[in-house]
Amino acid sequence: MKVLFVTDLHGCAWKYDRLCQIACTCHPDAVVNSGDLLPKNCNLFEQHFFIRQKLCHHFAKFEQMGIPYLCYLGNDDLKIWDGLFDEICGRYQYVHNIAQRKISIQDFEFVGMNWVTDYPFRLKDRCRMDAKDWQFGRQFGTALLSTPEGWKEIDNWQLYANTLPSIAEEMEALAEPEAMDRSVYILHMPPNQLGLDVCMNGQEVGSKAIHDFIAARQPRLTLHGHIHESPDISGAWKAELGNTACVQPGQLEEDELTFVIAELDAMEIQRYVEAY
Repeated sequence: MKVLFVTDLHGCAWKYDRLCQIACTCHPDAVVNSGDLLPKNCNLFEQHFFIRQKLCHHFAKFEQMGIPYLCYLGNDDLKIWDGLFDEICGRYQYVHNIAQRKISIQDFEFVGMNWVTDYPFRLKDRCRMDAKDWQFGRQFGTALLSTPEGWKEIDNWQLYANTLPSIAEEMEALAEPEAMDRSVYILHMPPNQLGLDVCMNGQEVGSKAIHDFIAARQPRLTLHGHIHESPDISGAWKAELGNTACVQPGQLEEDELTFVIAELDAMEIQRYVEAY
């Protein structure tokens, strides 16, 4: 089974168009687009226009090709658009919102999760503590959550975050595949300790809970994003954790598209970077 994987497109129209062209050429059995789908250098309360227009058109192309398309919104995509996004995905037989869901394609099972560990930035729509003993770093301003009426400011984010499930708890709540060695986990947050989570300043910000889950359960493949620059900083876009291959291709430049093609049966995984 061949999977075409991309992440963190952030509303870049030409990258979406090129992804369609690549799919036409390489004929994947499934496409995975793992979060941060929408524009972020704009008024985030206008992201719904991109969903209704560009994503509808994009999804329709894969519907015509009959290629399953697995995707979810990421931490820079406002949570208030989840209902709209789910409704748009539901218009298409081959498009699936895989956030906190499981789907079978051929004889593989795909499980998705789009929560990320807490970061110091203000937008907290998809942030969780890694575990209940999570140590919060210095925050850059008060926390913000999106609502239909606008921003909701959270003065004591740590107190509020303590009321939410941790990443460890969210992972345990996911639907269990029937066979881990035939499963693919699509997790926007990368695990720690594997070089897939390195920021521009060298800080490693991955999830220990996700690392421990992968080490214990041993799925066949995990697909990650979130830290765009990590492969360029650490030199690693793929790592092994026991019998699991973990992939985080990055997505750094506006004039380059980074993607991965993975043959799941042979476990042949290649990363590509194409210029605009």
